[in-house]
Amino acid sequence: MDIWERMYLAAREQYHPTQLSPFLYAHHVAAAVESGDGRIYTGFCIESACGVMDLCAERTAALHMYLSSGQTRIRRVLAFREAPPTEGSGMPCGACREFLMQLNPQNRDTEILVDYASRRTVRLEELIPDWWGWKR
Repeated sequence: MDIWERMYLAAREQYHPTQLSPFLYAHHVAAAVESGDGRIYTGFCIESACGVMDLCAERTAALHMYLSSGQTRIRRVLAFREAPPTEGSGMPCGACREFLMQLNPQNRDTEILVDYASRRTVRLEELIPDWWGWKR
């Protein structure tokens, strides 16, 4: 079993779409991150009627990692809805990309799984070329 399968199986436990209230919907996107020391942390998406309170699965997984271990370095990210990512379906949104870079600039080397079947990945830095934070 490779790291991507381990991450998928861990995150799959978080996938169970749930209407928490008339205003909150959760667990319809799941994610896993592999920390710098190789541990796997999971998270899920939560969306509200008020968009400013929304939080993507990738960010909750990264926050879970930080809260549990104090780590900020992420080696790998996997995110999905009903099934493992297929070409481009597991791509983090702009807010998640920015958060991962701000969490630790070394995360520019984070591998993001683009296609589970082929194990094709992209590096975070490819998704944020010429990141503004390098100038700070």
